[in-house]
Amino acid sequence: MDNTAAHFDSQIGVPAELQRHLTREHSAQMHRFTHSDEASIGGGSCVSSRTPTKDAQPLQIETHLATLAVEAAVALVINGIHYAVLMASPAQLEHLALGFLYSEGLIQHSGELLDWEITAINSVEDLQAFAPAKESRLIESQAAVNWAHLLSDYEAYVVTLVLNQRCHQRILAQRRQLTGRTGCGMCGMTGLQQALPDLSAYSRYATSDEASSSPNYPVQPVSVEQAAYGRGDNAINGRADNGSPNSSADKQTRPNLEQLLQIRALIESTQATHQLTGAVHAAATWYQGELYLFEDVGRHNALDKLIGWQLRNQVALEFVVMTSRLSIELVQKAVRCRLPWLVGMSAPTSTAVRVAQRYGLGLAGFLRDNRVTYYGDNV
Repeated sequence: MDNTAAHFDSQIGVPAELQRHLTREHSAQMHRFTHSDEASIGGGSCVSSRTPTKDAQPLQIETHLATLAVEAAVALVINGIHYAVLMASPAQLEHLALGFLYSEGLIQHSGELLDWEITAINSVEDLQAFAPAKESRLIESQAAVNWAHLLSDYEAYVVTLVLNQRCHQRILAQRRQLTGRTGCGMCGMTGLQQALPDLSAYSRYATSDEASSSPNYPVQPVSVEQAAYGRGDNAINGRADNGSPNSSADKQTRPNLEQLLQIRALIESTQATHQLTGAVHAAATWYQGELYLFEDVGRHNALDKLIGWQLRNQVALEFVVMTSRLSIELVQKAVRCRLPWLVGMSAPTSTAVRVAQRYGLGLAGFLRDNRVTYYGDNV
């Protein structure tokens, strides 16, 4: 198992050295009203439901250091082509890049990625070295611009990727033109065909002709032992599937409420960066008795990191839990990697449900408190 995978024991969390790359401390001042009308009743307290006012509730000001999540600009340079810039948490960037390549349809399996290198941009010289020729000349000519000052505000990384020659035409055809914002998984797409892809070849309902022309599986089928994993109170008990990456999303294979609530509890205790900042999403899965969790300021980036880990380690998964809503780009990614079930802690969109149902992806949302909601006609 790759040691750089985001595999966190709930008692350990994110290593301190890595956490320093993911968070920064800033001066902050919290203003809040204190309850001045609490009355003790029978040993308890009763708080008035009146609308808070400055007269009824005195203002309290607290100055402190706030720990906030880092958003880094991550430039992907593929075979010398500046393909896209993602705003992401600067950790597990190799998994992010691999999952993004697969989600974009630029690669069909991990073997098509021949090499990669991650470089932090710490100086104007670094910026010029990795910028396209036209932009490099522009940086040099703009002497009045304090680039060093700008780099002190922004964190930037370049991920240089080398794909085999068969992938080169895909790169040219699907090059993105804009920066991908933190909350958007489709920024920079230049045509509707990119945003609305036909995923029939990835569907579990694919005909024999479609299956024969289908891209290679992103992972090799492996046995997934899921019977009583045995981690004490953290054990997740459920029905094991047959190890196939396109297992059917039906009543027999769907994750049950008990195991999903156990997964949610583990995510909440393991999501170290979110506990510190309250500003990052996570994609998590349960594999061979362990929780694998990937955090990022962008929910689509978190899922790409998990997909990249899945490709690198050649494993088949039964479900993935997202801490976010389930939007269409998450469903498209899940369909591409032939995931049986995608579960969110918030609601899916209508489009996400319709597309998931068309391609055979099981979808569930509102995983919270003591409930979960399954969507579709065959749940």
